[in-house]
Amino acid sequence: MSYKIIGKYIKDLNFSIPNPKTFFLLSKNIENYKINIDIKSTQVKQNIIEVLTSLHLTSTKTDIEKINTKIVYATLVELDNDKIEKNEMEKIILVDVPSKIYGELRQIFISLFEKSGFKDVKINEKVDFERLHSMRRIQ
Repeated sequence: MSYKIIGKYIKDLNFSIPNPKTFFLLSKNIENYKINIDIKSTQVKQNIIEVLTSLHLTSTKTDIEKINTKIVYATLVELDNDKIEKNEMEKIILVDVPSKIYGELRQIFISLFEKSGFKDVKINEKVDFERLHSMRRIQ
C-alpha cells in the first residue's frame, strides 16, 4: 500500500428543510430525490493530500420545494513517497479512499435524516467506486 489515512473529519455540512410544507412533502416524495457523490482532492503538503468526498441529494423534479442537504467529508492521506504514478494516484483518490470511508460517511448522512424524522431514506450501502472510476475513464 502506498498511502495511509491519517485523519478524517466533516469539512462542511448543510442540512436544511425550509418549511413544514417541505418537510411533509419530503416524507411522501423522498423517491423524487437522488443521491450524488462527488470526489475532489487538494495537496496539503509534500506527501499529504486531502480527499473530499461529498454526498448530496438533488431533486429529480423541478416543481417541488427542495431541501438542501450536503455533507463534505475530508480524508487526509499520507503518501509513502512522492513518486507515485498518475494512474495509481487517481485510483487512491477516486477508488481506494472513498471505498474505505463511504460506510462512515453514509451512516452520518442517514443519521441526519433519521434525527430529522425521516426513517425511509434509502442510500446504497455499497458503492462500486472501481466501476465509477472505469466509467469516468471511458468518457
